[in-house]
Parts: sequence; structure tokens; C-alpha cells
Amino acid sequence: MNPAPGEPQPSLELGLIGNCTFNALIDRAGTVVWCCMPRPDGDPVLHALLGKAASNGVTGRFAIEIDDLVESRQRYVPNTAILETTLIDRAGNVAQITDFAPRFSDRGRTFQPLLMVRRIRPVQGHPTFRLRLDPGFDYGARRPEITRGSHHVRYVHAGQAVRLTTDMPIIYALGETPHLLDRPINLLFGVDETVDRNVGDLAREFEERTEDYWRRWSRALALPLEWQDAVIRAAITLKLCTYEETGAIMAAVTTSIPEAPDTERTWDYRYCWLRDAFFVVRALNGLSEVATIENYLRYLSNVVHQAKPSRYLQPVYGIGLEAAIPERHLASLAGYRGFGPVRVGNQAYEHHQHDVYGHAVLAATQAFFDHRLLRRAGVEDFHRMEWLGERAIELYDQPDAGIWEFRTRAATHTSSSVLLGRMRPARQDRPAPRTRYARAHVGRARAAHPQRDSRTRVERQAWRIRGKFRRRRDGCQRAADERGRPAGAGRHALAEDARRDTRRAEVRQPSVSLRRRGLLRRADDGLYRVHVLVRRRAGARGRTRRSARAVRRSACAAQSPRLAVGGHRSANGRAVGQLPADLLDGRRHQRRDPAVAALGERAVTLVNGARVNGVRAN
Repeated sequence: MNPAPGEPQPSLELGLIGNCTFNALIDRAGTVVWCCMPRPDGDPVLHALLGKAASNGVTGRFAIEIDDLVESRQRYVPNTAILETTLIDRAGNVAQITDFAPRFSDRGRTFQPLLMVRRIRPVQGHPTFRLRLDPGFDYGARRPEITRGSHHVRYVHAGQAVRLTTDMPIIYALGETPHLLDRPINLLFGVDETVDRNVGDLAREFEERTEDYWRRWSRALALPLEWQDAVIRAAITLKLCTYEETGAIMAAVTTSIPEAPDTERTWDYRYCWLRDAFFVVRALNGLSEVATIENYLRYLSNVVHQAKPSRYLQPVYGIGLEAAIPERHLASLAGYRGFGPVRVGNQAYEHHQHDVYGHAVLAATQAFFDHRLLRRAGVEDFHRMEWLGERAIELYDQPDAGIWEFRTRAATHTSSSVLLGRMRPARQDRPAPRTRYARAHVGRARAAHPQRDSRTRVERQAWRIRGKFRRRRDGCQRAADERGRPAGAGRHALAEDARRDTRRAEVRQPSVSLRRRGLLRRADDGLYRVHVLVRRRAGARGRTRRSARAVRRSACAAQSPRLAVGGHRSANGRAVGQLPADLLDGRRHQRRDPAVAALGERAVTLVNGARVNGVRAN
């Protein structure tokens, strides 16, 4: 259902406020268009983002309207979750709305009530404004009964109630009467709880203490040198997506926002996806925000304990550890800009998404190693979560719904296989290829010839090198026995020799990784590693450099101080720039070292103090 001609079109340019107990979304005109109470995944008492209720006309909005509005501006108070909206009318009168949810430390705990505070003050002139508050229940299907007190209005339906407490005239609030904003106005909207203090003093105190809390929270973040404002704002937004009572991290604070126009891809994301929660934890961990991580690990521990009997870890759970989140469509609301259906719940809880085991393990790992946590995980926690790794090994190559949560088909997805495959123990019967090329080559060979020996050339070479290593190890052991050395001395000598060869190769070619120049293989006992091509290539390079030094020494010694140029010959009768004949004729080195022959063919010019084939002649 499209909005009426006089009503504003919904927009996703929204400001987010909250206190990790509930959230609210506010548009650029200062209207609260979304707010769920008492749970952030529950019934939205303000639902204008998804349209007006079709049956009873409930708008589900909390608006502060300025007559003849021509301009609006919106910003956050720096480093806080306090939103300021500035409204300007045609006559130049200016009003400012400050919205926030109280959150601060009080009496040794975090005070975070189910309460939204709205403060309106005139900045310039006296604009005319009206208050429109029209909440609904059961996703707009039920209009509440209204009762009033001396300084408050109650909206009640079937055991649910919300309350507006204010220092403005109640009759103006109920009648939506326009009147001058000639003094600051304070509005407290939340669950049905009595306020026993002066509304203005309480709102001012809450604002000051909430601002102080968020500034201190932002100050403790480990920030990069650049883009600090954006990083702080992103960190606060992620923090507001947490439900601190249980430690759950919601994927979003809304439901049924379409992924694209004219589609039915409108999902409810007000739940805790373990995959998404891990990414949030990792991001906040990079900023040293430990409290959120610790709360989530507590939530994850409960989820794992709950799933252990069935050995099935769901990809998504409710923020109160609900395992079943049945999905249903609602007819009471038309949806964002008329794009429906509006959904509550998410069928993804029934899916098999195997990568979630890996993300759960990655998130839980921090509980065992992070010394900043007030309670680190121990042996008992490890045994409680051990089944996750076992299950990951069982499922790494099995079909699943994948990260895109396909509802109609299952397949083996790379994202799941790669993440879980890293947890598999190494095969003992055959060394697995380590390089990307080798892995791809082995995979193609095994797929093309499943009945044949699918070992590739790389694998066969690795096996030959391992056999050579065994023979060399046995020889070293026999030599040690003959000399009367203690048992194992030969193996230690072999290990030291292998390490020395590796270091020599790295010094000779520091810019190229050994892992990319050959295969690194582990012996049967798991103690030694052998590089397939290190000794061969290191020896060839050594011979090449020794030959180049010999050429340089012989040529420089034979030359006179006065160097012949042009076609002249030097004192030893050899043309300038020509290498010795024993290198040019190829009788000795050319067959063994092609690189030496190539050096001779380049006819390097020898000059005092010049470079010889890229090496300075000293």
C-alpha cells in the first residue's frame, strides 16, 4: 500500500539510537519510524518504516512536525550514540531535537532502561510544532487503548503497555494540537514505568551521563591514524546491534527491508547469525573492544551446549537462545514502500550451513588465549566444545545451503569446504601438495582418472626425495653408531645439515620464497623438512658465481692500467670484452652449467671499477 499524497515517502536515510537493550530508527525529519519494545526482535510499537496498518489506519510513528518546514539537518554528537536533528521553517525559525537511549554506569552496573528520550528546544525564534504519537501492537493489527494521567499517556493492549511521560501539556499531545515552541520540551517514551522525578531534570541528567559514557567508551578504542570518525561511528553501530542481556549480536535491527525492488526477498534479520557475529567480534577485537567479545562468547557457549545432544549447530538463533524461529507472513503491514511480504522469523534456522562450525570454532578460540578476558576458557570448556571440531571434520566435503542460504538446493560450497578443511588432520599415507598449482593439478588428475594412480609428477618427486632422505638419514645413523656416538646423534646432524642448506639457499636468493621454488615435505617421523630443489639449485648458483669471480680476477689481473678500447687487444693478447677460452669452448662448464655458457655469450665488458655482469669489479 503506497502512502497517501500528503504523507512522506519512507526512506532508508535513518539515524540509529539504542542502548544494547532496544533500538530505534529516526528519519531526517525527526520522526521515529521503527522501534521494537520490549525486545529488539519483538513486536514493533512504531512501525511506520513498513507502512500504515491496512485494517485500522495505525501509522506507527512518533513525529515532531514543524509547520512550513523547508530544511532539516541531522548529525551525531561526536563519539556518541546521541542524534541531533535540526529543523528550519520558512520564516527562519530553528528547532533542535536530541534523541538518545540512556546508557551509563550506575551503582556498579550498566543502566540501560527501555526508555527513549526526546528533547526539543528552540534554537532561533519560536517555531510552531505539533506532536504525533500513534503506536500499534501486533505489527499494527491492534490499536491500543489510551489512558491519561497528570503528566503521562498510557497506550495499552492485551497486557502490553507503553507510556509517554512529558512536561508539555498532555491535551496538546493527545489532540496533536499545533502550538509555539517557546521553551524546551522533554519526552520520555518507553515501557509502562513510573517516573518519580522532574521530567526536565531527569532528561538532562540522562543526556549528560549518556554522552559521558559513549565518549569514554570511544576513548578506549584502539584506532588507526586515518578515518577515525568513520571507524568510531562504525564501532558504535556494531555495538548497538548487540543484545547485552544475553550477549547475542543481531545481523540487523529491522525486518522485511527488500533486497531489491519488485522482489519478495524480504527477510527478518533481527536474530543472531553465528557467521555474522564472528565478523562483528573480529572487527571489534581489532579495536580492543573486549566487553562485547566476552558477552558474545558467553552466548556462544550456551548455544554450543544446547546443540551438543543433536550435534547440529544451526546457522541462526534467537537473541534469547531460541532454537526455533518459524517464519510467517503478515498481512497487517504492506511493507517498505509497498514491497512485501512482511516476514517475522527466518527459515534459515532449519538450514544446514556447515561453515558455521568453523566460525564458531574461530570465535571460541579467543576465549582460550586472550588474557584480557575476565574469565578465560579452561579444560572443561574445551571438552564442551570439542564436538564442533569433530563435526567439522565429518562435514567438510558434504553438501550444504552455503553462505547465501539457498532454500531449494544443496551443493558442496567452497566457503564451507575451505573453512572446515583447514581443521582436518594431515593424511599420513601420502603427503598432501602444498602449493596452489599442485593442489589444482592433483585434483584434476584424480577427477579424470579415479581408477588409476593419480599421483602427479610433483607428488612422485616428493616421494623420491623422501626416499632419498630416508637413505641419507640411515647412513648418518650408521656413521654415528660406528663412531660410538649416542643414539640419535646422526639424526641431529642431519637436521642441522638440512637447516644449513635451507639458510644458504635463502641467503643466495632472499627475494624468492622457498615454498614457491619447490615443495617442502615432512619425513615420516614429522621432525625434518626437505626442500625438493634447494640443493640442486643452490649448487648451480654457487658454481655460476665462482666462475664469474674467476673470470673477473683473471681479466683484471691481466689488464694494464691503460685499458685498450675499440678493436685493440690487451697485454695478454685477448680481445677486450672476451672471456677466457676455457669458458667459451664449453668443454668443461657448458654441459654442466648452462648459466655459465650464457654468461660467456653475453661478452661482458671488463673495465676498472665497472660492473661485471651486474657485479661490481673491485
